[in-house]
Amino acid sequence: MVELQINTTQNVNINFTAASVGERILAYGIDWIIKIAYIVVIYQVMFNLFRIDEAVRDMDQWSQISIYALFYMPVVVYTLVFESLLDGQTPGKRIMKIKVVKIDGYQASFADFLIRWFMRIVDLNIMTGIVALIAIITSSKNQRLGDLAAGTAVITLKHNINISHTILEDLSNNYVPSYPHVIRLSDKDARIIKDTFLAAKKTRDYPTLIKLRQKLVEVMDIKEIKQDSDVEFIDIILKDYNYYTQNM
Repeated sequence: MVELQINTTQNVNINFTAASVGERILAYGIDWIIKIAYIVVIYQVMFNLFRIDEAVRDMDQWSQISIYALFYMPVVVYTLVFESLLDGQTPGKRIMKIKVVKIDGYQASFADFLIRWFMRIVDLNIMTGIVALIAIITSSKNQRLGDLAAGTAVITLKHNINISHTILEDLSNNYVPSYPHVIRLSDKDARIIKDTFLAAKKTRDYPTLIKLRQKLVEVMDIKEIKQDSDVEFIDIILKDYNYYTQNM
């Protein structure tokens, strides 16, 4: 099991687990089953039902190539289109609960997915995937060449989720919030804050807790802190965020 530490744009470290070779191969296989199903359907509908092959035979060679390329283009761009539309996942990756992410914390862009897709020529088409397999096994972050070129990695989303893995907090019925400024935060901000807070508290990373508190005070423009310790302050911020967002 390979652990990945991603440093986000907010200078926050988040830990993920890299998808295994087996998970990636299974996702690849599922995607190919979908591609083959598409090819079979297209062949049956266009060439058997509508007999388009008879019309194609009367065309010149370049026109024939264009027609066939048009029909099978979805198979060629399958990975690029789905990863771009599904935030780093193809149907196969979604079923296997894995996805492509940037290792620098930025959101993967179309250009990143394009690089990964183009590098499939080397990774998967040369030596029938042996190049990709060797690259993943020997890489410290389970990256194939396309991932290395695009600065991405494939992570697993298979975790046992409980309240500590979400932005939710246990609140008592008579809970009284302290900082209404928390409404300036987004769910994404709260998720990053909680991940960082729990990791720093677990490892007793006091410099990170201090930095996180200072950043929160700055972003929310808090004039007076009512808690003495960084841990108490950040914990209250998370509870206040839940209080206000659940009651909006």
